Amino acid sequence: MSIETSQLPRDYGALPPREKPVFVREPVAMPNLALRETALVVDRLTIAKRLWRGTAEDGTDFGFDLTAPFKHGDTVFQSTAARYVVQQMEEPVVEVSLDVAPSAAAGIGWAIGNLHLELSAEPSRLIAADEPAIRQLLERLKVPYRATTAIFRPGRFARGAQPTHDLGPSHQH
Repeated sequence: MSIETSQLPRDYGALPPREKPVFVREPVAMPNLALRETALVVDRLTIAKRLWRGTAEDGTDFGFDLTAPFKHGDTVFQSTAARYVVQQMEEPVVEVSLDVAPSAAAGIGWAIGNLHLELSAEPSRLIAADEPAIRQLLERLKVPYRATTAIFRPGRFARGAQPTHDLGPSHQH
């Protein structure tokens, strides 16, 4: 049985060897923290994908066909000289201080979620992507907020002093 060349993946064999991407399917299970760290900087929407390409700060090209999306700080590859680490870019967010009653914090979280917008909770603040709908909602509710930048990881929630947890893939919008 023959396969049409249009059905095959791109022919990377035609590229010079230094331009062939390193293909990765999952993060390095036990990274060597003694190796020099080289950043692979990506935005939030890219890091959530399973199939994508990226270039590290040293020019190394990567192709990703992942079993599960990476998380900020994952080591994606290591050589004898370097450890390549995904670093999610900071982005504009709105921050709501949690210096309010727990019922008020729950109400704010519910209101944002009711708009099907994403939210993250840390021990001292709620953060959401800086979007006009979020600002309008908070202003209508008379909730003070502050525009800032942060690594926004929606669906992560702190429970008091305990570590922050992901809701998991079953709770995606």
